[in-house]
Amino acid sequence: MSLATPLPTVFEATYRGERHVGFGRPEAGTQQTLYRVADGRLAAAFVATDGSEAAVRAAVAEGAEEVTVAADDPEVRLLPPLLPTATGNALLSGFMGTHKKKWGGQSAPEGGDFTPPKWFFKGFGDWVRLPGEALNVPANPVALIEEPEVALVYVNDADGTPHYAGYTFGNDLCDIGLHRKDPGYNPYCKLCDTAMAPWLFLGEPPQSVTGRVTIERDGAAAWEGNFDCGGDALYFRVRDMVEHLFSFPAVRRPGLVNYVLLGADEASFHDGFRIADGDRIAIDVKSHGVAFENTVRYVSPAPLA
Repeated sequence: MSLATPLPTVFEATYRGERHVGFGRPEAGTQQTLYRVADGRLAAAFVATDGSEAAVRAAVAEGAEEVTVAADDPEVRLLPPLLPTATGNALLSGFMGTHKKKWGGQSAPEGGDFTPPKWFFKGFGDWVRLPGEALNVPANPVALIEEPEVALVYVNDADGTPHYAGYTFGNDLCDIGLHRKDPGYNPYCKLCDTAMAPWLFLGEPPQSVTGRVTIERDGAAAWEGNFDCGGDALYFRVRDMVEHLFSFPAVRRPGLVNYVLLGADEASFHDGFRIADGDRIAIDVKSHGVAFENTVRYVSPAPLA
């Protein structure tokens, strides 16, 4: 069930070659106001303010040129949340094996020493794909798996201190078959594109996130299943995972934007389904009214010269 009251959201887009910020999620056929900004201005607002919608809006809108356009104007091209123009200044990573289903339905005990979950490096900012874009994977994967999950977004200030901005939703497509063949191959299994919704939800990481995945093949539904990936569905507490990750200086580089994937529910692979080249993965985050689709493409790079 979708949220009764829409949560405050912010997004970035290019319009006629210039970067803009908008608030809310306007529906097709309605008008929206965009604010022209320099690269990094929205990210800086989360460092300089308390991150509330009012504070961020004031920081972004003050002195900015405004333009009103149709929500479905083809010249408005959405961007991943806070993605810097220099995409090497954004890091995409996440946690593995965090869902309660992988821990007998239990939650981590309160108190005592924290044993962190396994962590993986996915890529830099240009590994993020928007809804509608192809998800490229290495040719001849062993067995792909879609992984709809929450992505937290952080911005590091000039001293490297991370500031939480909000969250969105992604699909961490990877080759789970390669991982199961040998867990040491996990870095290879993550060498697939990741889809991410452009909407940045303001507020604390969500406790309840539910939705449904539909995988289409040749224009028809080939597999469907529900998922739950909010904080209440995880064995580890989000606060503990994030605090441990940011204890490493490498992810605290000044100005770095961090996308942190929290972990996924069981999916099509666990039901015996195998994703094929050309399949379209549709993820409907029903609890938050966010839906996005991407087509999987097997890619064979040219041989080395």
